[in-house]
Amino acid sequence: MSEFVEIQSNKPKSCGCHETATDIPVLDVRTIPHQIRHATIHGAFDAVAPGGSLILVAPHKPLPLLAELESRFPITVEYVEEGPTEWKLLITRQ
Repeated sequence: MSEFVEIQSNKPKSCGCHETATDIPVLDVRTIPHQIRHATIHGAFDAVAPGGSLILVAPHKPLPLLAELESRFPITVEYVEEGPTEWKLLITRQ
C-alpha cells in the first residue's frame, strides 16, 4: 500500500529536524547515473501530492521522461530554463 506524502504546501511543515519545507523542491539529476536516473525521478515524483510541484534540472530536454510521467499522473510542465547545457522544468502534479 502506498500513501501520498505532501512535499509542497502553502504553510511550513516540520518533521522534527527543525527545518521547514516552504519552497518547491529541486531535483538536479545531472549527477545521478544514467542507468538509474528515470527510476530516481519516478520515486521522487511519487512523493509529490496532487497540486504539488517539483523543479527538475536535467542535462537535456527530457521528453521521454515527461511522457513516462504523463502516463502515470496528470501533470503540467513549465520550462523555467531551456538549454543549452541544462533544462529546468517546473512539473506540477494535477
